[in-house]
Amino acid sequence: MAETWTLRAATQGDGLFLGDMVVEAANWRAGAARPRHEIMTHPDHRRYLAGWIRPGDAGVIATVAGEPVGAAWYRMLPRTDPGFGYVGTGVPELIIGVRPLWRAHGVGRALLRRLCDQARSEGRARICLSVERGNFAQVFYRSEGFAVTQSGFGRDTMVKSLR
Repeated sequence: MAETWTLRAATQGDGLFLGDMVVEAANWRAGAARPRHEIMTHPDHRRYLAGWIRPGDAGVIATVAGEPVGAAWYRMLPRTDPGFGYVGTGVPELIIGVRPLWRAHGVGRALLRRLCDQARSEGRARICLSVERGNFAQVFYRSEGFAVTQSGFGRDTMVKSLR
């Protein structure tokens, strides 16, 4: 597949698609898909979407012929309601998802780089995420400068310096 996607800023109207991407990210294991309603109603996942778009949030959508195929966004989650990859106040937590057909074609890398540029332009020093062990995305994140800073039950927190 040629690079036929375009990137645009995420808007408030993209909330439903971001939900689709949370489901994609949560169901990364082949043959272990959980139902959408189970993922979307679980507080661990709901925090990445509730009230989209709030101050401090930013996102990028990849589209092909006007249809969204991937998204990367971050949220400034509070210490009182941290995400899986929370490392501290003022450090945005990244979420990324790409439709299966568009994986391994550079869409995720383009989304990630654009979002990191956005965070850098806002003066952010770091960006963080959480990835389950065994997820092929961990190699991708390492190649983009993320490093494991904390290991939890079945998942790692990774951080990238933006300076």
